[in-house]
Amino acid sequence: MRLVLMGTGPFAVPSFERIRETHEILAVIYRPEKSQSHVKKGPPPSPVRLWAEQHGLPVFAPSTMNSSESIAWLHSMPADLMVVCDYGQILSSECLGATRLGGINLHGSLLPRHRGAAPVQWSILTGDVEAGVSVIHMTPGLDAGPILARASTRIGSDENAWELERRLSELGKEPTLRSIELLSSLKPGDPPLGSPQDKSRTTKAPRLAKADGLLDPRYAVRYLDRQIRGLQPWPGTYMNVHFASGTELRMIVSRSTSIVCTIANLAPNVLGSWEIGTLVYGKKAQSLAHSLSLQDPIHLGILVPDGILNLHTVQPAGKREMSAEEFVRGYARQEWMRIGFSNEPHPLLESMIRMENQNEAAR
Repeated sequence: MRLVLMGTGPFAVPSFERIRETHEILAVIYRPEKSQSHVKKGPPPSPVRLWAEQHGLPVFAPSTMNSSESIAWLHSMPADLMVVCDYGQILSSECLGATRLGGINLHGSLLPRHRGAAPVQWSILTGDVEAGVSVIHMTPGLDAGPILARASTRIGSDENAWELERRLSELGKEPTLRSIELLSSLKPGDPPLGSPQDKSRTTKAPRLAKADGLLDPRYAVRYLDRQIRGLQPWPGTYMNVHFASGTELRMIVSRSTSIVCTIANLAPNVLGSWEIGTLVYGKKAQSLAHSLSLQDPIHLGILVPDGILNLHTVQPAGKREMSAEEFVRGYARQEWMRIGFSNEPHPLLESMIRMENQNEAAR
């Protein structure tokens, strides 16, 4: 098969490399890198672009593939099929019609769940037990075409989005190849291939923003744990720490575990005075771990309504990443530390709760 590949991010590279071993690649299309005014060195190159140039493949980086110029260029290629993955643009029917068999798309979820720009992240944020990949025969809608192939895997209890995405990118190689082979036998007049998606089971996976990463201790520990895992490595999670001295410090949190317990039953004997968002460390943390009969220590924990978010890896503003134990050694003299939060609902966490409730209702 003569193929045109379309992709930008790292998720596409393993499947594209597997395709290169068995099919003819006429060109590789990627989204042009966007310059950022505050970055002096310029934007990093697209992983797909680097891969294509490494193998001497022709590249094309239009601002949009839906322009008349881009579609004319695509018509000039004697391509049988477009293979799209992690490209970042919805393609028009005119664009999809520029190759003999249209296009297939490798998507990082078990469609119709998590249609959109951040499927891997939302698989974790919504508490899914399973994640996976789907290959669809593309239509102009958002991730809406019939499913040609799928593969699934269980999500690890402490797995973050970066780790899961790497696994899914490898998992997608064989379904992509199977879909190409399936379409290679399609002749004019044959019925469409693939299974239609059940629209009633559709969920969205919208693009994430930096503000989504703010930790809010008013929410249950399971949501905060998913937030930390689901937003790695970008946009990441952070908190504003208020000290007894009156100072404040922004701190990134990249690793944690959740401890479910009834805080009220522990106070005041173990904690003394406390409130939601209080950070426990030092002797109080040791007493807390002992009273809960925990095997692992608590070096730095956030008190939330239904338990403790036990922090493992943090990065104070302007400093390197460090263990929670190392952070506490530098701040142990503080009389108390608390997490600041707004009185307004947290948009991302509220969305996570709504989607969890929808999942329960659908079961």
